[in-house]
Amino acid sequence: MKNVVLALLLLVSVTACNNQPGKKTENKDTQTTAAVATTDTSVVNVYYFHGKQRCKTCVAVGDVAKETIEKAYVGNSKVVFTEINTSEDATKALIEKYEVTWNALIIARGSGNIEITKQAFATAVENPQSLETLIKDEVNKRLQ
Repeated sequence: MKNVVLALLLLVSVTACNNQPGKKTENKDTQTTAAVATTDTSVVNVYYFHGKQRCKTCVAVGDVAKETIEKAYVGNSKVVFTEINTSEDATKALIEKYEVTWNALIIARGSGNIEITKQAFATAVENPQSLETLIKDEVNKRLQ
């Protein structure tokens, strides 16, 4: 039953994102993929993939992920958050590598990664502490 609820929440979020053609939310502080993507296998990358137009939930997922990394891993060069606008040509290599088809929150180190998109969209607005805990747990597993 829980999986059905999560799937419905994700479907509603994706649909909501697509139904706001006039609303644009851009973050000018977003790091570009080319500048941040690294082949250093000791670095844990937290990637948030999103399109040009984003709904409230999309923005919340990105904000919670970014704030979590900035607060929990301040000064730790082994953990990097990167927000990736999937509509930019420079992001195609990472989009293909992680097989991203819409929004995605992926935590990766070396050739291993975990996608926590469903959980992120289910909790970012109503229970951001849960998402923060999940992100920290997954990053910490990869730092060991």
